[in-house]
Amino acid sequence: MVSQTSTVSRRNTRPSQRQRRAIFATFWYIALGVTAAVVMMPYIWMLSTSLKDKREIFTYPPTWIPQAWRLQNYVDAWNAAPFGRYFFNSVAVAVAVTVGQLITCSLAAFAFARMNFKGKNFMFALFLSTTMISTQVTMVPSYLVLKSLHWLDSYQGLIVPFLASAFGVFMLRQQFMTLPRDLEDAAKLDGCGRLRFLWEIVLPLSKPVLASQALFAFMGNWNSYLWPLIVTTSKNMRTLQIGLRYFVSQEGGTQWGLFMAATVFVSLPVVIFYFIIQKSFVEGIAATGLKGV
Repeated sequence: MVSQTSTVSRRNTRPSQRQRRAIFATFWYIALGVTAAVVMMPYIWMLSTSLKDKREIFTYPPTWIPQAWRLQNYVDAWNAAPFGRYFFNSVAVAVAVTVGQLITCSLAAFAFARMNFKGKNFMFALFLSTTMISTQVTMVPSYLVLKSLHWLDSYQGLIVPFLASAFGVFMLRQQFMTLPRDLEDAAKLDGCGRLRFLWEIVLPLSKPVLASQALFAFMGNWNSYLWPLIVTTSKNMRTLQIGLRYFVSQEGGTQWGLFMAATVFVSLPVVIFYFIIQKSFVEGIAATGLKGV
């Protein structure tokens, strides 16, 4: 009796499966929360520094909350350079490249995924191999091509070289290959052509992946610095990333308050764009596998 009673008591003291799951979930929530806080610390510090006076930025110990909120930093940063023009250039280039990549990548991915032609697999492998070539390697040939076309210091030079993306074609191809052939056969029986099938059936079913590609294209071109610096020479064609250099000086020192304020309003469009397509972006990342490779 004593042994049976002790066995029952030990069983009662053990956590149930539901309790173990709750403990495990709590542990992961705490770990993810700490990780998120560590990742967010630089952004919180950037926002805090943008609201500080110059004398408060390098105080020790450092302060996370400004003693006196200096909103004038944002006004001074905006007026320090023609940021209105830079903002327009960055938006125009990023939107044009994003729309262009969605069009070209959709068409190329549809051809590689749903059409049969000679040498398709070899052409796709050759096309995909371009992702292994660093962008810096192709800058000089691209610059020479633009120079021969007289596209330097123009919107064509900022937009046209990036209207296609091998990674975007690969990602959309993987999505298009997951769609059943029955849809295409039914569309053909109804007299639907390939372009109409792509526009009315394939693309609506691929919105999450399209949203992911749109975010990658927008962020990549919004944050581009080296290429606009090379191909543009006039202030009217500069982008926001180049405009941030106005606050970096070796002689007078970096104006950290204005620099961080400018960085905040430069980062806002990307943050807003992400929150708009956040749900579709997460679904696209989850749906984009390696099926059909």
